[in-house]
Amino acid sequence: MTDPLAGIRVLDLTNVLAGPYCCYQLALMGADVIKVERPDGGDLARVLGADPARNKAGMGISFLAQNAGKKSVALDMKSEKGKALLKRLVQSADVLVENFRPGVMDRLGLGYEVLRNVNPNLIYCAISGFGQDGPRRDDPAYDQIVQGISGVMSITGAPDTAPYRVGYPLADTVGGMTAAFAVSAALNANPRGTYLDVAMSEAVISTMGWVVSNYLVGGVTPGAHGNENTTSAPSGTFATLDSPINIAANRDEQWQALARYLGRDDLLNNPDYATREDRKRNRHALRSELERTLRTKAASEWVSALNALGVPAGQVLTVPEALADPQLSDRGLIGSLQVHGEQMQLAGSPVVMDGIRRMPQIAPPKLGADNKAVWSEIGLTDAEIDALSREGII
Repeated sequence: MTDPLAGIRVLDLTNVLAGPYCCYQLALMGADVIKVERPDGGDLARVLGADPARNKAGMGISFLAQNAGKKSVALDMKSEKGKALLKRLVQSADVLVENFRPGVMDRLGLGYEVLRNVNPNLIYCAISGFGQDGPRRDDPAYDQIVQGISGVMSITGAPDTAPYRVGYPLADTVGGMTAAFAVSAALNANPRGTYLDVAMSEAVISTMGWVVSNYLVGGVTPGAHGNENTTSAPSGTFATLDSPINIAANRDEQWQALARYLGRDDLLNNPDYATREDRKRNRHALRSELERTLRTKAASEWVSALNALGVPAGQVLTVPEALADPQLSDRGLIGSLQVHGEQMQLAGSPVVMDGIRRMPQIAPPKLGADNKAVWSEIGLTDAEIDALSREGII
């Protein structure tokens, strides 16, 4: 099967996570992604991650996670020669993605208005924390800052623990996936050239659909509810003999089946739990009643029995447990790749297309690994490449 983005060239001028994650998704779909990095160290993610030795080598785990399948060239875009080289690269590109602070590319003389004169069909995608205009446009866009300003932290945790940060870089990742979606849509436009302004904060708020609408339409101020699903009860996280499980008895028939299976028919006759609204209002007391029985058996036993009964249930797994789960391994999200002499496991595309999951085929690149191949392709001689390298331009 032909890769959907085969033949599409993407210039990845991004750093750390949101932009690199966007371009990684495009690379997995077959795009030719050229990562354009600073000669003096490259992407900051090269020195980030849990392994100091890899960080010292410029191949930090944070970099490895979303840069497989890309090429790398080094380029000093502050120099006049570097700017000229980027423009030559743009002539051959379909897409350019950057996540500098708003205005940086304009100050370099490499903004959209300049580059679209070089290539009128260029799709220029700018990822930032808060957008290219507005009062916050110049604010720093670290993930935790965006989580706080977008309202996510205010609704994460329990009433007595919120605000809480979501346990992974949610804003960066959602922003990156939103950008990849926008680029893919723009590739289908005619004429193709366009400017995409992707704000991580807006991408995150967009994913909070029910929470936002409950406030805008229903006038309900969102709050932190811990592991409780506020739309129904019993629906949330429950203790068992060994580890917690999630139960989502959202429909009346599911609630009734759950109570009967647990031998708690008495709860069905209790006026405190007669209707959905009654159960929601008394959810904490109801959870305590159900846990009296749930604590008598292991989580896996309850999950199997309840799902067979038509009551949705699932274990609460750790990350290592989730990665070892047969469902994940059977579907092949995690693949193995030879990375500079070492066999390494990396995540592939979250999309299975016609039965095929795209996996990275090329190791994450060392800084400037493709200098000669890429710069030769746009017409530089070996002597010119060597001279530019000695000058620190590439």
